[in-house]
Order: sequence, then structure tokens, then C-alpha cells
Amino acid sequence: MEIKARLSEFSSIQRKLARLTQAEPALIEQEDVFFHTPQGRLKLRIFSESSGELIYYQRQDEPTPKESQFMRAATSEPEKLRETLSAALGVRGIVRKVRMVYLVGQTRVHLDEVEGLGKFIELEVMLDALQTVEQGAQIANELMLALGIAEEQLVDRAYIDLLEG
Repeated sequence: MEIKARLSEFSSIQRKLARLTQAEPALIEQEDVFFHTPQGRLKLRIFSESSGELIYYQRQDEPTPKESQFMRAATSEPEKLRETLSAALGVRGIVRKVRMVYLVGQTRVHLDEVEGLGKFIELEVMLDALQTVEQGAQIANELMLALGIAEEQLVDRAYIDLLEG
């Protein structure tokens, strides 16, 4: 389950997250190269010259908590994979961001500073095999309430879609 919301600043959310988690957030710089696909979204997430992952995902474009189906494959040669996929599929666009990752229970909370777009928060509720989509939506809604995220802040599209206008 996933939601994304636009933020004007991070400080108030960071204070609330500090009360909900004991661990310090991980800071990650990412470059996501999106490729043309007939369905879903395919991106190569590059962390460094020797670390990346190919991610294919499908989800509905709606602002409320939504189910996301995805597959990931790690690579130690992200540039070679970028060249291969660029030649085969063509590059749709590139999203660059700095991400702070917090863990709150079974939810990954991302505070993202996205180049050209601004500040966002993403909640990714990782469901276990026995949990329903409805239970995941409830967890996401409860965390939105605890963090003070209003419905009018919710975003219904991926960063690449927002960059494309």
C-alpha cells in the first residue's frame, strides 16, 4: 500500500517521525531512469557506479492509499544496464532525488526532495501474506493522521508523471 503527498517543509514531519521511530533515518541519493513500456513503469534506480536496481511496478493513479505490485532485481553494473535498456526501450525521463528513509512499524516513510518538483512524503506499508489491502489502507490512513497529512496534499501520480506535466 502506498500514498504520496506534497509537503512545504520537512521539519514538522521529522519531529513527529522522531516520536514514532527509534532509529535515525537513512539518507539515500537516487537517480531513477524511466524507460518506455507498454504497461506499468520500469525504472533503473542508480545508487552509485556499482550499485543499482531495476524496478518494474504497476499501481493505480489515485490519491488514496493504493496497492502497488512490484518486482526488483539488483545490479552491480547500473551504467551497462542503462545503456542496454536505453537502446532497447528508449528513456522516458530521469528523476533525481535525495531521500530520507524512516521505518515506522511495517511502513517505510520516505521524505523526498525531488529535483524540479520539491518536497514529498511517501508511505509504503509492506503487507505480510495474511494482511488484506483494506488492513494496509487502514495502517496508511492512521499514519497519515498521526503525521498530519491532509487529503488535499495527496498526489495521485508518480514523480516521472509530475515532471512530464
